[in-house]
Amino acid sequence: MAGNRESIIERVTAIAERVGATEGIDIVNVEFVGGGRNRVLRLFIDRFPPDGQPVPLANPSGATLEDCELISHQVGAIIDTENVIPGDAYQLEVGTPGVDRKLTRLIDFQRFTGHQAKVTIKAPEPDSPQTHLVGVLQGVEGNVIHLDSGGGKTIDFPYEQVLKAALMFRW
Repeated sequence: MAGNRESIIERVTAIAERVGATEGIDIVNVEFVGGGRNRVLRLFIDRFPPDGQPVPLANPSGATLEDCELISHQVGAIIDTENVIPGDAYQLEVGTPGVDRKLTRLIDFQRFTGHQAKVTIKAPEPDSPQTHLVGVLQGVEGNVIHLDSGGGKTIDFPYEQVLKAALMFRW
């Protein structure tokens, strides 16, 4: 079922990205969880400022309830028409990633420059433990992420080393 689940996520992502692109909505992540009659398809969407403008610290999500409804109706209709999710029923949920959103793509690290994040990276040495970092994202050059860890210390690491990352909400 894992291979089938991955295939469903890939197909749904392609459909959602096609619909989102026509509306200026970015598909941040797609999840398909559960089993049997308790399957849930989750789409996380966002709307970003024009290129080059920073994402506001106070409200990182530009997507609205209307955006969620639009994606839900349009993507849901296509998924059902094309029978992308065969078998029993599923529940479709569309929302925004929230203020403590996961950073899953390289562009996320660029878009959220100036925001505080926690990042777990693979150790450069195979036998070394994972490294947990907390700091303010300072941008991206090529595939290298810059993180200010405080005290004037910047840590640079390649995107390929990221195991998981998320924004940290701060007041």
